[in-house]
Amino acid sequence: MTDHYDVLVVGAGPAGLAAATAAASHGARVGLIDAQATAGGQVWRHDVEHGDTALARRNVAAALEHPGVTWLAQTRVVGVEAGALLVEDPKNARWLRYRALILATGARELLLPFPGWTLPGVTGAGGLQALVKQGWPLRGRRVVIAGSGPLLLAAAVTARRHGAQVLGIYEQASADNIQRFARSLWRWPGKAAQAVGMRAQLVGAPYRCGSVVRRAFGETHIQSIEVDGPRGLEQIACDHLAVGYGLLPNVELAQLLGCDLQLVGVHPRVSTDAQQRTSVEGIYATGELCGIGGRDSARFEGAIAGHAAVGDDAHVARLQRHRQHARRFAELLDRHFALDPRVHALAEPDTLICRCEDVPLSALDGYTDARSAKLATRCGMGACQGRICGSALAELARFPRNGSRPPLFPARLSTLGSDPSSVR
Repeated sequence: MTDHYDVLVVGAGPAGLAAATAAASHGARVGLIDAQATAGGQVWRHDVEHGDTALARRNVAAALEHPGVTWLAQTRVVGVEAGALLVEDPKNARWLRYRALILATGARELLLPFPGWTLPGVTGAGGLQALVKQGWPLRGRRVVIAGSGPLLLAAAVTARRHGAQVLGIYEQASADNIQRFARSLWRWPGKAAQAVGMRAQLVGAPYRCGSVVRRAFGETHIQSIEVDGPRGLEQIACDHLAVGYGLLPNVELAQLLGCDLQLVGVHPRVSTDAQQRTSVEGIYATGELCGIGGRDSARFEGAIAGHAAVGDDAHVARLQRHRQHARRFAELLDRHFALDPRVHALAEPDTLICRCEDVPLSALDGYTDARSAKLATRCGMGACQGRICGSALAELARFPRNGSRPPLFPARLSTLGSDPSSVR
C-alpha cells in the first residue's frame, strides 16, 4: 500500500508541528509521522499526571486539527527509496510517497560511560523526564541530576513536580562559564525568565558547578554516587541518578537519504541553506537536526521549511531574522557548556561501553574504526543500533560512528519484505 503527500514531515516535535502547520496553511496535503503515540516530541511530551502546557496544546492542535494534515502516530521510518519512505506502525507497513520531505527527527542525549552507569536507577536526564511524564513513579525518591546544560534544570523541575526529593544538580561546566552564560541572557529575555522560573521551583536544591559524577555504587540498584567537585570528592546516598551531557542530532535518516552532513566537533549535523534545504532536491531539515538550538529555533526553522516546501518565499524571508536570533542562543550554549576533559576520562577499562552487547572499554583497544570493532566485539550491534555507544566512542575520540544503513530501527520481517516496486 502506498500513500501520497505533497509534503511529508518526519517528527512531531516543535519543528515538525510548525512545518506541518505552515505547509498545510497553503492547501498542501501533509503527512505528519512520529514514533510516539502522541505529538509534541521530547520537548512537549505528554505528562500523564500534569497534562500539557498551553503552548504545547496550541501547537499540537494547530497541526493535528488542520484538515490538510494526516496524523500518523506510532509510525517509524524503516527504509527509503527515491521519493518514498517505508514506514511501520503497530499493525501495518506501507510506503509513503512525497513531493517534498521535511526532516524534523530531533535529538537524543549524549550518554558517556562511567563506572556504575548501567545500574538500575541510572538514566539520562532527558530519559528521566520521559519516564516520569509517562507515569513512572518517583514520589518520595532521592534523586540527583548531573551532567551539563539547561536540560538539567528542566529534568530537576519535572522530578520535583512529580514528588521526588531533588538532592542536587551537578553541572560539569565551571562557575565562571555559568555566570558568563547567565550574563548573556539579557538578549533572550524569554530564556532568562524561564531559567529564573525553574530555579524558583527548585528552592532548597543545591546547584553545584564544576562537578562531575565519577561513579555510582550499588549491588542490584544504585545506592550512592561519588561526585568530584570544587569541594573535593563527596559521596551521596540516592535512589536515582539522571546524567546527561547535552544532546546530539538524530542524523541517521538524513544520512540514509544522502543529505550532506557537517561535523561540529566530532558529531554530525545536517547542512542546510537559509530555506532549510538540504543537499538533496526536495528534502528539508529543521530544528535540532541542524544543530542543537532549542525549542524556539526549532519552531522558526520548522515554519521556514514548511513555507519553503510549498514555494512561499515571502513567509520564509519574514522568519529569517527570528531564526538567526534563536541560533545565536545555540552558539552561546556550545561555548559555555563545552565538556571538561574530566568527563572524557571517567570510563575505566572494565566499564561497559555497549550496554546492549555487554562490551567493556578494554575490548575495543587496538581498533581504529567502528566497523572492525563491531565485527570483532559486537559493539553497536544491539537494539539501539550503536546510537548510544557509537556516539560515546566518538566523543571519547576512539573512532567516529559508522554511516547509517537500513533498517533504521528493528522491524518486522514482513515489513522488510515490502516490495519497493509498489511505490508509484
